[in-house]
Amino acid sequence: MRIPLDEKILAIYCLCSDLLSAMGHVEDPQHKMSDAEVITTGLVAMLLWRGNFEAARARLSAPHSMPHMLSRSRLNRRLHRLKDLFWTLFELLGCAWKQLNTESIYAIDSFPSTACDNYRIPRAKLYQHESYRGYIASKKRYFYGLKIHLMVTKDGQPVECFLTPGSSSDVRARQTFQFDVPEGSCIYADKAYNDYALEDVMREAAHIQ
Repeated sequence: MRIPLDEKILAIYCLCSDLLSAMGHVEDPQHKMSDAEVITTGLVAMLLWRGNFEAARARLSAPHSMPHMLSRSRLNRRLHRLKDLFWTLFELLGCAWKQLNTESIYAIDSFPSTACDNYRIPRAKLYQHESYRGYIASKKRYFYGLKIHLMVTKDGQPVECFLTPGSSSDVRARQTFQFDVPEGSCIYADKAYNDYALEDVMREAAHIQ
């Protein structure tokens, strides 16, 4: 059954609001747009509009939704100030999904987060080192930015995430990351993550396959 868009947005807002209340979060009383509304706007933009913040702002600025919607620049600044709350939300949801994942089956893979394409690298200011130049084999092209390594449950719920420079290989990235999954878990990955010595250690130490 497809969930109506308004119900999805309301569920996201309720989750954010309840989380901040449970944390005892205190915000500036002068803010007309609450931190829960700001976080909701960011999540809605990423989940429902593929990162298009202007589309999310236009949709949520209706009188019955968030009538005090911030301008694009002010919203961006507020989102950056609340970045720690995003990590906290991700960690809490990850812990909940691990507990619900009674079969302890996970999958991990990486995908690029591009700051710019290869031909724009000389003008890039966000990242300025050759280690950020990566290669997307499926598209046969280079990119400049980061790799996102994401672990999900068998139902696709994200539970672990870490970032590496674009040139970092998956197997090298795996060697620097500590899995926080229950003992006896089974993790699926493609051959780019193969490291037999590390797999033997994980199997002996925590029975992680």
